[in-house]
Amino acid sequence: MPYTASRSRDLLLLFAFALVMLGAGLGLRDPWPADEPRFALVAKQMVDAGQYLIPHRGIELYSDKPPTFMWLQAAAFHLTGNWRIAFLLPSLLAALGSIALVYDLSRRLASHRAGVLAAALLATTIHFAFQAKAAQIDATITFWITLSAYGLLRHLLRGPDWRWWFIGWAAAGAGIITKGVGFLALLLLLPYAFARWRDWPLPRIPLRDWRWYAAPLALVAVVALWIVPLVVSAYGGNDPALRAYADDLLFRQTAGRYANPWHHVKPFWYYLPVIASLWLPWSALLPWTLPAWARRWRRHDARVLLPLAWAALVVLFFSLSPGKRDVYILPVLPMVCVATAPLLPGLLRKPGVQRTLFALATVLALVLAIASVWAWLGEPSFERKLAATRDIAPWGLTFAIGAFTLVVAAIARPRRGAIAWCAFAFSLWTLYGLWGYGMLNDARSARGVMQQAGAIIGPDAELALVAWKEQNLLHADRPVREWGFLTDWDTQRREAVAWLREAPAKRHVFILDDALGECIAREKLSSAGLANRRQWWVFGADALIPGCIDTAKTGSYDPLDEQG
Repeated sequence: MPYTASRSRDLLLLFAFALVMLGAGLGLRDPWPADEPRFALVAKQMVDAGQYLIPHRGIELYSDKPPTFMWLQAAAFHLTGNWRIAFLLPSLLAALGSIALVYDLSRRLASHRAGVLAAALLATTIHFAFQAKAAQIDATITFWITLSAYGLLRHLLRGPDWRWWFIGWAAAGAGIITKGVGFLALLLLLPYAFARWRDWPLPRIPLRDWRWYAAPLALVAVVALWIVPLVVSAYGGNDPALRAYADDLLFRQTAGRYANPWHHVKPFWYYLPVIASLWLPWSALLPWTLPAWARRWRRHDARVLLPLAWAALVVLFFSLSPGKRDVYILPVLPMVCVATAPLLPGLLRKPGVQRTLFALATVLALVLAIASVWAWLGEPSFERKLAATRDIAPWGLTFAIGAFTLVVAAIARPRRGAIAWCAFAFSLWTLYGLWGYGMLNDARSARGVMQQAGAIIGPDAELALVAWKEQNLLHADRPVREWGFLTDWDTQRREAVAWLREAPAKRHVFILDDALGECIAREKLSSAGLANRRQWWVFGADALIPGCIDTAKTGSYDPLDEQG
């Protein structure tokens, strides 16, 4: 269907809205835990060393994730020359790509208006927007899974379209080498088989056609681009560290992590409250969408069956694993927006839907505005605790978000509740980027403490890190000495003390408060500051207590500690 001037205007407004909201603040902050400093550090070390196949975190090999996301960050750095932009750019582009795919698929399955509304629903859903502004893998894997589902559904619902059938399989391969669960879009074949068996209205594509069975080769070819060089490098030589890296990445971090997770253990029903809260406003529409979907099911509407049944299968897949995180089911969200798309034009004509969206926006805005005024005037305990642990006072920001939303809501009134919700989402994520990034950056990143450490020891001194986090190494202002991220803290501290004694006049140690032990005099410590609720110190040889034997057991790396 040709794009008229009004359609082009709709798309321009949609993507301008999404770009400003999701891109606001790009370049204004550093990586924040959890995960962001880790991926940015790995990408930076790739660029610095010119070694992209086997990633490193400090002196250790990094095997938690395939390197594709870090490759994208490195490519963004080569393109922009600025790490503050590069580390966030892949997530932003992936989010915009997912929005475009949802629009286009919804347009083809329903109408242009349904496509615009479904894309806007996705862009303003809390979970999606938050991850679009984060440098974690989840926005990128969501794009690959959405692209894969898009390609498969173009063929299965609007086909035959063999080009998109092959693209769908290739995108699944790209998803696999980004994060192991990239294959999940292929579960669409299960509800498709059911619909075909029950003789639902579908394009009649002969199963004898060889292209049905050749498309998986596209997945294999994409995965082989990474896994063949990896296997040759890891198993073709005699380096046990490379073999251990490949074993951990290919087996323990995939099937092993799913079947026997070692953290984030949650109950089976964990995703129900996640969907109810983080998927607002989509979840607020369920009282209207569920009966409409049931009617369409009875009419054998495969446009509803395939994306919704697939979404249920993916949520079930992750629910069966003891280890759960809210981001695991994020790739489901674009397809449930596609399933909602045919209903949206009618839903937004219902007064109850508009009033619900209006109430949702105004209640959240009132909470932010009232909490801000309370913090300013009443000095409650939560305000003092936030100032003490985070060294931030975000009340101007939260008040501005609430006030802007309330003004727009007062103008829109309950009959235009969708506008009130868009105003809330736009003010929340835009002001968070433009205002919140600068306010939160020193407290959430390590830039401030590492600059302070550098100022304490002077430009010519040597520095070692003990019990460090990825953001400390990322923001160090000089080459540093470290003994591995996963090495227990006591071993790191003892090695650092021995290193310090070799050249006491010019060497210093940067250390986490919890890792100090018993043989370092606290009165000789210099404070590097507070970041991510952690106190950091710098000390020299004069802080070592003479004759003290270090037998302390202080701790070690805990993955749950990186929730920041």
